[in-house]
Amino acid sequence: MSHVQPSARRTLGARTRPRRAWPAAAALGLVTVASGCGAPGGEPDGGDTGGTGSGFAYGASQEEVDAALAELEPVTITYQPSAASAESIIGPNGTDIKEAIETRSGGKITVDVVWGQAIAGYAEIDDALADGRVDLAFTLPSYAPAEYPAFDSIGTAMATLPDSPVTGELVTNAAGVQAGWETPEVLAEYEEKDLVPLIPVLAGGGYSTMCSEPMTSLADWEGTQVRIGSAAASEQVQNLGGSPVSLSFPETYEALQRGTVDCDLGQLAPNVEAGTFEVAPHLGYTTDAGIARAAGAYVAGQTYRELPLAYQQVIFDSMSTAFSTMMEVVIGAKAVAVEDALAGGGSVEAFDPEVQQAIAEHAGRLTAETAESAGVPGVPDRLTQAAEVWQTRVDELGYREDGDFAELPDWYPTDADYDELGQALFDEVMGPHRPE
Repeated sequence: MSHVQPSARRTLGARTRPRRAWPAAAALGLVTVASGCGAPGGEPDGGDTGGTGSGFAYGASQEEVDAALAELEPVTITYQPSAASAESIIGPNGTDIKEAIETRSGGKITVDVVWGQAIAGYAEIDDALADGRVDLAFTLPSYAPAEYPAFDSIGTAMATLPDSPVTGELVTNAAGVQAGWETPEVLAEYEEKDLVPLIPVLAGGGYSTMCSEPMTSLADWEGTQVRIGSAAASEQVQNLGGSPVSLSFPETYEALQRGTVDCDLGQLAPNVEAGTFEVAPHLGYTTDAGIARAAGAYVAGQTYRELPLAYQQVIFDSMSTAFSTMMEVVIGAKAVAVEDALAGGGSVEAFDPEVQQAIAEHAGRLTAETAESAGVPGVPDRLTQAAEVWQTRVDELGYREDGDFAELPDWYPTDADYDELGQALFDEVMGPHRPE
């Protein structure tokens, strides 16, 4: 299980126990595919990908899975997660999925994890998946809103959901997965690119500001140069009086160090890994509606369609692990971020009420406009309804807040895991799209 380990500096370690479920998360790419596989095909809902041979029932015993795979030739798939290395704070997004797939397949599937986007960056990953250089990957369709307008509408609408360090993340991510599967236009966007969504929309971590000086009031935002990662975030920054700067993430540290930008607006996990708090130690966050997210997805390529059905099922089933591991990583990283900010002489403060009100009001307008422009006006209500469902499920499963964001390292459990939520999400939302 991925943990937030208590130490002088908290870290996220590798799992020390087998998973209950076998879902899939981000992957690198199938480099060797068994011959004689089925022809490419599949419906936009992801439920029919043309795999040949017999499969196995979800929840089957390992003996039954082994029997279903017994006559199949071993394969190697290439998986590209978002992490720079296995030792990265987000490394479990790669290692946990590799373990889940290889264990469930009895070693018949070898997962070759390619770190650091060595095969293709986010701008090229769709092509790499479609042409077989990568078989499975964590992608960021939100970086191409013109190509993924329906997807972008869900990421934008996530800003209207309540924000909090634990339950808010869980609800927003689960609701995003459900809304993704329930929006045919999102699935069609993948189909047009010959891609197979495994988790069509994944919110990832909430957005915060990391600044060289504290920035909590509206006056603080005025004229501030803020690095952003999405068109929606750009509009939100302008609405608060700031100046959005489009800058690739690897360039952000140096830009903050030189004073080219004053803040980064982004997720905390990659910023912990990048050492951002060394140059921007003042962390600001929302407690109600949040910042529009650059949402991601777990997507398979053309070679996935050509795999035997049973192999497709092993990979798809590992998505429960993909979801729960992502939650462990992004929430655990928040505790590390708080420690890093304070250790760097910075601060951890919620935005002033007038800032949060402005964010919430603009998020509502932007959400409606984005959905209408994308031709999916029902997305905001669909996401809100899904969030209500998953708020209830999160409460039933016993997940809760035991303090506020600034004290997160003091109260967040070091053995936190979200396997039960990942399993519930698979059973109730993802399961119907399982290859059969």
